[in-house]
Parts: sequence; structure tokens; C-alpha cells
Amino acid sequence: MPSDAPSDAPVHVVDDDLAVRQALAFLLASDGLTVRVHESASAYLAAVVDPGGCILTDVRMPELDGIEFLRRLRQRGPMPPVIVMTGHADVPLAVEAMRAGAVDFIEKPFDDEVLLASVRSALAQAARSLNRAAHQSAVRARLATLSERERQVLDGLVAGKANKVIGLDLGISPRTVEIYRANVMAKLQAGSLSELVRMALLAGDPHGG
Repeated sequence: MPSDAPSDAPVHVVDDDLAVRQALAFLLASDGLTVRVHESASAYLAAVVDPGGCILTDVRMPELDGIEFLRRLRQRGPMPPVIVMTGHADVPLAVEAMRAGAVDFIEKPFDDEVLLASVRSALAQAARSLNRAAHQSAVRARLATLSERERQVLDGLVAGKANKVIGLDLGISPRTVEIYRANVMAKLQAGSLSELVRMALLAGDPHGG
């Protein structure tokens, strides 16, 4: 039965065995998924710039094996979810791959539904990460609209200071702090102080601690 994962989020199949690539591509496409196939880890790294979707890779491959592939992916920046496939004798390698950042490993021969469930989970994780990144970017854009004084008030709020203390620090009245606080919440589209603090921390704002 086709999954409800976004059909435009690709599953990148990385395997040096043509028959395996073709079989996996057929299985995944039959489940309604977008599939990209790569004959090696090097081929993936050369071809793919935007690491969307997830990766399904063999742990044993010529040139770059699955472990080194994971290390290269991590060096490039945010890593997409990676599932490694392994033979029974290579389970220790698969465990090592998990330590290197893989989200799951599948033993060959595997049940189709087990593999599809793992891929669906990886795609869902990728979608959540994408949503978080988009939200973080939006919050950073809103933070950039704050005036210097508003940033100072936000700094105090995130530090857990009361309006009176922030006012003393900045040489302004608590009422003026309240006005700046309202402006900050409006600009950041925060519905509560706790949401405001979460947003500042999410954005990695240096003024927000």
C-alpha cells in the first residue's frame, strides 16, 4: 500500500550492485516514493548538493564504504537520515554506522514492509528537520527587524530578568520596558513569554543566550 510520505522527498539508493539498485527502486517507487539511484557513495557525493529526503545505502561498498560515507556526509553539513543495509556478518559494521549517525540498519535479506517502514520513518524525520530549519530561518528574519533597544530588552527577558530589573540595567522605567516587550512579542509573533524565549533560543540568537 502506498505510503503517505511526501512523494517529492527523494529516497537516495546508494549501492554498487545494479540488481539491488533496480530492485529497491522498483519497491520504493511501487510505494509511491520518489527514488534516485547512485552506483557508489562517491557518485552520490558528486551528484547531490541539496541533501533532501533520506539515504538508503549498503554498508559494504568499494571506494567509500558506508562508514566513511557517513563521515563525509557529516562533514558537508546537516546530514539527511541514513539507513544502512547489511549482511548478517556485517552487523558490527552497522552498529558502527549507527554511532556515526545512521538512523537505522536493515539486515539482508529483509522483509519489504520492514524496509518501507524504516524509509517512511526516515522521510518523516527529514520533513521535521526541514520544518524546524524553515521556522528557525523565519525567526532569525524577525529578530533582524528588532531595534537595538528591543534586542536589549529581549536579552533581559531571555536571561529571566523581571521588567524592573531590565529597566534598572537599561536606565529606563518598567513601563517603558513593558512597551518594548510588547513590541518585541509583536515583531516575533510570539503569543507568550515562554514562546518568545523558545523562539530566541531556537534561532541561536547570541543576544538570547
